[in-house]
Amino acid sequence: MRNTLPRVLAAMALAYCFAPVAFAQSPIARFPEPPPKYQITVQKSVRVPMRDMAPLSADIYVPVGTRARQRLPAILIRTPYNKSSEGIAADARRFASHGYVVVVQDVRGKFESGGAFTVSADDTEDGSDTVDWILSQSWSNGRIGTTGCSYSGENQVELARNRKPHHLAMIPQAASGSLQYFGSWRGGAFELAADANWFLSHGAKERPYAAPGAARPPDFIPPKVDWPSLWRSLPLKGMMDRAGMPATDWDEFVSHAEGDPWWRSRGYITERDRFDIPSLFVDSWYDYGPADTFRLAELIRKNSEGDIGRNNQFVIIAPTTHCAYEQSSEHTLVGARDLGDARYDYFGLYLAWFDHWLRDVDNGVEKMPKVQYYVMGRNQWRGEDEWPPARALPTQVYLRSSGHANSRFGDGLLSTDRPSEEPPDHFVYDPKTPVPSVGGPDWGAAPGDLKSGAQDQSDVEMRHDVLVYTSPVLAKGAEVTGPVEVVLFVSSDVPDTDFTAKLVDVYPDGTAFNVQEGIQRMRYREGLDKQVTMKPGETYEVHINLNVTSNFFAPGHRMRLEISSSNFPRFDRNLNTGGSNYDENSWRIARQTVHHSGAQVSYILLPVIP
Repeated sequence: MRNTLPRVLAAMALAYCFAPVAFAQSPIARFPEPPPKYQITVQKSVRVPMRDMAPLSADIYVPVGTRARQRLPAILIRTPYNKSSEGIAADARRFASHGYVVVVQDVRGKFESGGAFTVSADDTEDGSDTVDWILSQSWSNGRIGTTGCSYSGENQVELARNRKPHHLAMIPQAASGSLQYFGSWRGGAFELAADANWFLSHGAKERPYAAPGAARPPDFIPPKVDWPSLWRSLPLKGMMDRAGMPATDWDEFVSHAEGDPWWRSRGYITERDRFDIPSLFVDSWYDYGPADTFRLAELIRKNSEGDIGRNNQFVIIAPTTHCAYEQSSEHTLVGARDLGDARYDYFGLYLAWFDHWLRDVDNGVEKMPKVQYYVMGRNQWRGEDEWPPARALPTQVYLRSSGHANSRFGDGLLSTDRPSEEPPDHFVYDPKTPVPSVGGPDWGAAPGDLKSGAQDQSDVEMRHDVLVYTSPVLAKGAEVTGPVEVVLFVSSDVPDTDFTAKLVDVYPDGTAFNVQEGIQRMRYREGLDKQVTMKPGETYEVHINLNVTSNFFAPGHRMRLEISSSNFPRFDRNLNTGGSNYDENSWRIARQTVHHSGAQVSYILLPVIP
């Protein structure tokens, strides 16, 4: 089979070298952190009553040495991860040392706060009540910002839809779960490993709290588990009970798929919500939801009540894993991949952001590029005023083979030449021996021996239930920046199954680093609001969302695409029965077919930057 991928990509680059392009790139704004100005005093365990009188506990960091009776702007951080933890307290001290009163609050039902914890459900109202409480304090000048990562990022966005007039700016980090159901579902499949780790560590619903002045209760110590055994245990429903956890929301989460109206009761963002707040979103390519972060920024821009919100939505995407931005160094290792010097003046920018919106400092922060992202492989920051870049050329790269694409030793090929008549590829998916997850997104520390970030896929690519399609060596290199999608024509002999896809950057020495990945549960192939089973032997078109990325496949590298039916334990196994999956403990073996011939050509759609 002839392959012209390197030639076509080079031709595209040549054509655009001489074409007039609206090139939005601009230098990355740098805001180095100035030295601290004030000493800090901390008021511990301050009782903040909610509308139902549940006492939520907050630590208040106050700068010492400001003018007597001077009212100050406030920064609010709401967390389920212990307001007294070292990292959160350090951030609070840094902001306070620059003249802000920082309020760090345990969310409802966590650590020193009263009430019962229900994931996300109470954060909109509790955040609103806390803002009102701050406004009533003698030290408050009525100007409030919010910040925090992960859960603490999500509850900012959920608060922002209240459009509180004194909530003037926010910095939601890794907050895409506020739009995408806590990040628990992807393409109709459940994010098993990340959710199990989170619920085991942080998901307990009720626990004692300490009244103001009382001794702080001991931290919750999650039960020790054998992770591989727990992940494999069936059914999904009841897994936390089997692990020895007290009551959690786990069973509700696993039994309500994407699109289920039940999620509306949990406080997550919908397309109908209105906003009007400047937002600085921060996320990373190896987190679970960078595409949803872009969706959030666009939703807030589109649904803003005024020009301030419409014109001031900013996004920064680092190359790291979840909430690990400030761990970047001169040689930033993301998993096992060295992505160069990815350092950025994050805290300096955060401080400049709040100085501008809460103190009216004219520091130019609103003039920086609307989108700043790290191009992996080029290992450099880039600024744009649009996403995705308009100059990105959607390019179909086809799956080719002579019917034997199984493993990297097969004959699978990626080509820009459209196939005519070729035999399909086949593999067997047995839920008892799923394809193991190697690297990929995480929610923080990976449980067990599971690795995150970019990892070598060579062992995975030796399996015969993984179809592997590889391009020839790229002579000029190719940059892929924007949303990535795989379109497959598939058949199966079971009523429901999954198809997975993974984009891989193959280095000259054969190391194969995962770039992005996705999954699609076939029953949801026509939309998350309906379930449609498959008929044995019939061919169906399925679209697999591979999120977004920015990766330069350097000269001498090759592009690779893996296709299979499992990525475990990142995602739960489809048991192939057509049943509800979450309450089943038996399965069927599926015989899968991927077509790439005639009118049923399968391809990956890449946004190629000239």
